[in-house]
Amino acid sequence: MIGAVAWASAPPAAPAAAADASAAVLARVVPAPASVQPGGASYAIGAGTRIHVPGDSAEARKIGDYLAAVLRPSTGYPLPVVADGGDRDGIVLKLGATVSSAARRTSTPAGAVDTGAAGVGAAGAGAPRDTAVALGAEGYRLAVSGESVTLGAEQAAGLFHGVQTLRQLLPAAIEKRSVQSGPWTVPGATITDAPRYAYRGGMLDVSRHFFSVAQVERYIDQLALYKINQLHLHLSDDQGWRIAIDSWPRLATYGGSTQVGGGPGGSYSKADYSEIVRYAASRYLTVVPEIDMPGHTNAALASYAELNCSGTAPPLYTGIKVGFSSLCVSKDVTYRFADQVLGELAALTPGPYLHIGGDEAHSTTHADYVTFMDKVQPLVAKYGKTVIAWHQLAGAHPVPGAVGQYWGTNGSEKEVADAAKAGLRLILSPANRAYLDMKYNASTPLGLDWAGLVEVKDSYNWDPATFIKNAPASAVLGVEAPMWTETLVTSANLDYMAFPRLPGIAEIGWSPAATHQWDAYKVRLAAQGPRWTALGIGFYRSPQVPWPSS
Repeated sequence: MIGAVAWASAPPAAPAAAADASAAVLARVVPAPASVQPGGASYAIGAGTRIHVPGDSAEARKIGDYLAAVLRPSTGYPLPVVADGGDRDGIVLKLGATVSSAARRTSTPAGAVDTGAAGVGAAGAGAPRDTAVALGAEGYRLAVSGESVTLGAEQAAGLFHGVQTLRQLLPAAIEKRSVQSGPWTVPGATITDAPRYAYRGGMLDVSRHFFSVAQVERYIDQLALYKINQLHLHLSDDQGWRIAIDSWPRLATYGGSTQVGGGPGGSYSKADYSEIVRYAASRYLTVVPEIDMPGHTNAALASYAELNCSGTAPPLYTGIKVGFSSLCVSKDVTYRFADQVLGELAALTPGPYLHIGGDEAHSTTHADYVTFMDKVQPLVAKYGKTVIAWHQLAGAHPVPGAVGQYWGTNGSEKEVADAAKAGLRLILSPANRAYLDMKYNASTPLGLDWAGLVEVKDSYNWDPATFIKNAPASAVLGVEAPMWTETLVTSANLDYMAFPRLPGIAEIGWSPAATHQWDAYKVRLAAQGPRWTALGIGFYRSPQVPWPSS
């Protein structure tokens, strides 16, 4: 394996030396960092530790406050956040111009072993060599010595992602909300890290079952733990419309009044949606809203009779069948509807994307589908946004810059590969790998199995660069893990289906391809179990993963 030597085997149960203990801690980080250089003294967080932030950065101050809020309850220490730019003791956050050039190019000192993506074979173990990692918008450099933990980044998102790595370098009990015994020791090392793909998403379907603002924010926190940077919200479907639209008020008040199984449903006011956007931004996630069209539209069709070709509204729908609904492609009102809905949603959404669905439009002829997509894609551009649609868009006429989200199972669709060659960018969400609602095995009490049974190893063992046959690797914008909710009602249901598969999709999106190896990954994944328990996340204890016995 070319990759992280420290990840190659399970951490020793009782390390004989401090170096072994440090390696064991470093070997539990998910996603795998680009470069890890173990060595040097560890840093112990104590009662006198301060968190230093640059005095001229409100963003760094917010991240410092976030870090303090994570650490204070379990340590019991005051951990004041000090805007003095100090760099000699405590936890030091550096941002932008305050990050030294070493954050962009570091040299492995003699005697240290680089366990990052480049491996150690080329230069020889212990040989000094350079490790170049361009930090960019989301990378960070974390350096630990006996006096300090210094975390630097060129932009705030990188600083926030570095905090997530720092959390994993501390014992799992750091995540608890009451005082624990410690000690709180960060192993000596230098980590230089940046993502493989710019787009790393998690999708939550709030249409089949409605989830409150608080539940969505809980899921955002879980996504942020693993450096996910996009929250795709599936806001409309046959079973429910979940966002208030002033120009079409019955969409939310009537179309949002039910869900799968006939429950009360629900919808977000514009203030609710803006709160989700704000909270996501505080965790450096961008919200990608989806209005699924022209199919998956029964909630809209039931709310407004004029959207139906017959002029008659169907009843609300509470089942889980797909493909039976369609907007009326030949009516002008359909495009006024799409224009006004997308316009209001764009005004609430600071991120660059609007997702227009486009999947499973079985009740729409191919000609009508192409006509619809040709008319709706320019509406997205009208409001300054970039189109995302499910990969069926490839069978129409994708506009320049459009993004197709692939949800097939074998990557053999020629029209997708051809569209990618012609410029369509791709987000990879293969259903038999990345869909978090697929059952783990035949006895899984939740989820569906139409794409197969998806155990943890299945979910992890694939490469976005090669999954779509004959598509250029350069077309891949990133990956996303969708969570469809036909059978999922509670946050506990989401926890069980997301964990332990979500971190694997996150690693596929973040880590260098050279670190991608199941036998090493499953050991690092196992080390996450106690952390999830401390966070109150109930997870599936896959027999494929060597979970700690206690």
